[in-house]
Amino acid sequence: MPKVSGLGHVGIYCDDVMKQRDFYTRIMGLQITDEDLEERGMVFLSAHPEDEHHEFVLMKGRSAPPDVKLVQQLSFYVDSLSELKDFYRVFKDEGVRTQRIVSHGNAFGMYALDPEGNTIEVYYKTGFDVPQPHGEPIDLEMPDEELLAIAKAAVP
Repeated sequence: MPKVSGLGHVGIYCDDVMKQRDFYTRIMGLQITDEDLEERGMVFLSAHPEDEHHEFVLMKGRSAPPDVKLVQQLSFYVDSLSELKDFYRVFKDEGVRTQRIVSHGNAFGMYALDPEGNTIEVYYKTGFDVPQPHGEPIDLEMPDEELLAIAKAAVP
């Protein structure tokens, strides 16, 4: 039986493509690889455009009321705990509404809302093998060593 090799990209419909475009480029650091704002209202975004044309697509045309949940979450990983802490500070400076910050044991996850209320997660993989679900609240202002000790303590 065939199997997929991985997730290629995700696309979401937006009420305000330009507001979302600003958030995902300026705050999240994704790069625009292509866009057609006039006709189709699409923006193609990538964290690594040299390797992948796009991992994320924004498209005009959301037709659900604002209180309807269409997306469970969009998760973006970072390569270091330092980068996760940098996002924590950027979110605070930019007024991005953070929902929760937790240790999953195998990762530290920071959950927030994009401008249209979609839950996004920025996470760092700790390398520890911890069964899921696991979510212990943490403070990203703690020293790295203390955070990693919390994650390691969750290993069965």
